[in-house]
Amino acid sequence: MLYLGCHLSSSKGFLQMGKTALSIGANTFQFFTRNPRGSRAKQMDPEDALALRELMQNNGFSAIVAHAPYTLNACSSTPETREFAEQTMADDLRRLEALPGTLYNFHPGSHTGQGMEEGIRLIADQLNRILTPEQHTTVLLETMAGKGTEVGGRFEELRAILDRVELRDHLGVCLDTCHVHDAGYDIVNDLDGVLREFDRVIGLSRLRALHLNDSKNPLGSHKDRHEKIGEGFLGLDTFARIVRHPQLRGLPLCLETPNELPGYAAEIALLRGLE
Repeated sequence: MLYLGCHLSSSKGFLQMGKTALSIGANTFQFFTRNPRGSRAKQMDPEDALALRELMQNNGFSAIVAHAPYTLNACSSTPETREFAEQTMADDLRRLEALPGTLYNFHPGSHTGQGMEEGIRLIADQLNRILTPEQHTTVLLETMAGKGTEVGGRFEELRAILDRVELRDHLGVCLDTCHVHDAGYDIVNDLDGVLREFDRVIGLSRLRALHLNDSKNPLGSHKDRHEKIGEGFLGLDTFARIVRHPQLRGLPLCLETPNELPGYAAEIALLRGLE
């Protein structure tokens, strides 16, 4: 089954997000746990969370994806920034227990000149402090475009984080199509080869979600600028291969393209037509 969704605003609550997803033909969705540029989180309503769980069960949803704020940087050179990231992520994981089975995606961070090895160590150390054996949320490391001092532009960097985390069974990876393309992985001409490389380095069993985004920039540009599906350097044929690929079936595929709801609805219909 093809699970397609997009990024929705959580301002009106969980149940409303689920209803909005259904209204645009989606059977999964992604949402920010709090203001994407700040720290304030909306109060959790257990009844609202339960209503969403019932709606998802009744409508064949896949797991949904919660996204950590962009401002978090677990490997910053500034201790206060690292502490803010740790406190925010730990709070998010506590709150997400109201939606068991949710995926929690975050950008690994930027080492800000400390070096890749130190950045990887700091990220893994933070995960070791906040993950708990009893949690029901899988935390996803997102593949990045490799711009500046970003960690996660190479599969080996994500693998190095995984190897340092004790409770790694609670970890997975979210593959962003724009990011991996901009990082230099040629999913346009060799999707199978990129997936084989992912499997060799990380393991496809760790791949738990995809962000579907075209790219405004050519292969290996390290820019990270999303484009609408079929209107960038990846092209529509690439997304046809992705939605048909047997190793990607059953994963939540979330759009982060520059769109509003009508545009997302059109892209979801377009992608379903490519199956």
